[in-house]
Order: sequence, then structure tokens, then C-alpha cells
Amino acid sequence: MAVDNRSEVRKVLLTTLMLNLVVMAIKGVVGWHTGALSLLADALHSITDSANNVLGLVTIRLASPQPDRQHPYGHQKFEAVGALGISAFLGIACFEILSGAVERMFAGSETIAISAAELSILLIVLVINIFVAFYESRVGQRLGSNILIADVQHTMSDVWVTITVMGGLCGVWLGYQLLDVILAFPVAVLVFASAWKVLKANLPWLVDEMAIAPEAIHAIVISVPGVVNCHNIASRGVVGRQAFIEMHLIVDATDVEKSHQITDKVEAQLAAKYDPVRVLIHVEPPEYKSDRITYEPAVSEDAETGRFSTEDRAFPQRISCFPQKFKEWLRYACQLAIARFSRDFLVRVAQKPGFYRKPGFLIDLKLEMCYSHSMVPGGLEVMS
Repeated sequence: MAVDNRSEVRKVLLTTLMLNLVVMAIKGVVGWHTGALSLLADALHSITDSANNVLGLVTIRLASPQPDRQHPYGHQKFEAVGALGISAFLGIACFEILSGAVERMFAGSETIAISAAELSILLIVLVINIFVAFYESRVGQRLGSNILIADVQHTMSDVWVTITVMGGLCGVWLGYQLLDVILAFPVAVLVFASAWKVLKANLPWLVDEMAIAPEAIHAIVISVPGVVNCHNIASRGVVGRQAFIEMHLIVDATDVEKSHQITDKVEAQLAAKYDPVRVLIHVEPPEYKSDRITYEPAVSEDAETGRFSTEDRAFPQRISCFPQKFKEWLRYACQLAIARFSRDFLVRVAQKPGFYRKPGFLIDLKLEMCYSHSMVPGGLEVMS
């Protein structure tokens, strides 16, 4: 049976919400007083921390581990959906950082005046952010809460953003006005990495990816006295939070009572290893024979009708290729974005006053998409 620890998670989220509001207020006041646009942007970025806490509070209220009539398998996926929401916030923050840095690089910025006292105040803000990250991480790992662990990734991204802004403002203090803009790009990469980590950690729960290797389950079950064999083993969920196991069990018994006793022992052995876990067992007589220990639906595609029959075992491999296709589409989208960004960058450089243009030549930027090579080449063509 899953443990309902929502009250503890709610308490942590309320505490971090209050601290994030304090951090946002300090950044906003100092940024407004100094005129530092990067610090004001950092304050806006901190709003997403507070929004994540509110999202987490709403999600935790829905994510009861106990089943009900409408949700017989529990509500744990609500928490995973909330974690994906945090991943989306991280992606938005990454885009804002990149767009703001590019805009400031081309448009320029006014001279910023900042004092050592204001930098000291920002250091206090940094300490608060680091405390929130370690506090959420420690409690999230102890409770096994995905929503807290995902929020740690967002808080750490805010820590790196604050460090970058402080480094840039220190450079401004020393006279290097462009330093804070340059440092914004590596921070955007860190924020994107955090978003990808949260997404990768929660997708298996939502798509019912295998939670436990069937060979490991088979080894535990076959050691129980009275078990002849087991096959068609399937598992989903997350070990340590809530796992679900299904199998066909061949028992050395001819009556229902003895078969029930054997299945009780099997469930107890699995619960001792993977609790909390729910086990569904289909009992079969000792004469039944099967060498398969995994859930492997034997289906095939009819060449004429396009429908699937029950003879071919290649269908699971076709389904398993979907994640690879998703990666290819994601890579294609990233290459397209990079090519478009490069084109816009060169166009804006060419339009800046004082840009050297050799007479008789025209810079023509073209963006081509080559599907056969699975890439998006961007080129600079010089025409007379």
C-alpha cells in the first residue's frame, strides 16, 4: 500500500513558496533601483519558481496514492504531469534568457550603476536559493516525491541564473558592460539541461514503461515452493512509489485453495522486494508449458489489409522505434531553430551601420531543408 505523504510535501512547497516570493521581491527592488535589465529579467524568471510551487500544491492535492471509483489504480500520475509542467516552465525560461541576451547584444543597453552593498544583497538572495534547493532535494528524496525533485531542478537553474547575473553585474561594476550578456548563453544551456532531465525522469511513468526487468521478477517467483514456472510478465509504475506487476503463474497444485496459498507467497516475496506493489496473477495448471517470461504479444501485419494478426512477434519492435523517431524529429527541430537563428543573426549584422559590403556583391541568405540527410543546412551564398 502506498504511503500518503502529501501533507509533508505540501508543507515543503508552502515554505519554498514564501522564500521564492522574498527572493523575487529583493531582485525586483534592486533591479528597479539600479536599472539593471538583467536583474529585472532574473526577477521575472523567479516568478516561475513561485508558479511552480503553486502548480505543485495543486498537483499534490490531486495526487492521492489511494485508489477510488474513478481512479482504481491511484492518482500518482497527476504528480508526474505536474513535473512535466515544471519542465515546460524551464523551457520557457531558457527561451527568455536566449531572446533577452540576443536583444541586448544588438540593441545595446544603458550604463548600469551598481554598488557593493547591492551586490551583497544579491549574495543573500543566492544563499536563500541554495538553501531552498538543498532543502527540497533532501525532503524530496526522503519522501520519494517527483514534484519536489523536479522543482529542485528549476530552483538550481535559478541559482545558476543568479550566479550569472551577479557575475555580469560584478563585471559592470568593474567597467565590463557586456559581460552579463555573454554569460547568459551558458546559463540557457544549463536551464535546458534541467528541463530535459525532468522530462526524461517522468515520461516512463506516464507511458507505462517497464519498471522491473522480467528476468528479476522470474528469479524471485521461481524460488517460491510450489511454483513450476511463470511467463507473460509485465510491470509498470515506479519502484519505490508504486509498481504494478502482472504474470501468468504455473503452479504445482490441482485445487483452488493450494493455488491461492502459493500465489499469496509469491505476492509476499514481490512485496518484500518492490513494495509498494500491486500484483495480478493468472494461475495455470502444472501441465501448461511456456518458455516466454516477458509480455510479448505475437501479432503481425497483413500485407494486403494492413491489419495485425497473432502470428508475428515483430510488432513490439515496431512500437519500440517510436522513441527513436521522436529523437530524430527533435534533432530536426533543433537544427531548424539553429539554422533560422544563424540566418537572422547574419541578416541583423549585415544591416548594422558600418557593415562592410564589397561593391558588386549581394549577400543572399538561404535556408534549405534536406530530408534525405535528416539535417537542415543553412548557407551563405555570395552572388555577383
